[in-house]
Amino acid sequence: MNHLKPLIAAASLSLLLGACATDYGYRDSRYDDRRGYGGSQYVRCANCGVVERIARGYGSGESSGGGAVLGAVVGGLVGNQIGSGDGRKVATVAGAVAGGVAGNEIEKNRNSDAFELYIRTDDGRAIIARQRDLNGIREGDRVEVRSGRAYRLR
Repeated sequence: MNHLKPLIAAASLSLLLGACATDYGYRDSRYDDRRGYGGSQYVRCANCGVVERIARGYGSGESSGGGAVLGAVVGGLVGNQIGSGDGRKVATVAGAVAGGVAGNEIEKNRNSDAFELYIRTDDGRAIIARQRDLNGIREGDRVEVRSGRAYRLR
């Protein structure tokens, strides 16, 4: 009788784990991987969806100085890798100045006017893509979001 207890325990555990297994071949009649919910005509993708709303975002077009500081630090570090002696010092200063100017302009551009596209993805998530131009995108259009930018699907 003692030798049956481990056998019964193993069989019970196998049955319990087997009941938890997922049958990947199962298809719900309401969903098809190739067409999404409701038999949609579109191919389902992870970052595809429909533009629900487009809003105009107004930025200040100004910078706080943080971009300039960060750009100067990065430019100075890069400049310091160039040359030796006095040439290295000149390259460090030049890199810091160029980096500061570039960082300031990048920050100004990021704070400028843009469109905010409110997108509902195929899997129900909500994404907001902020971009300067619409490239023909309108509310109700089907789009794919790549690198934070929406691209119209045809």
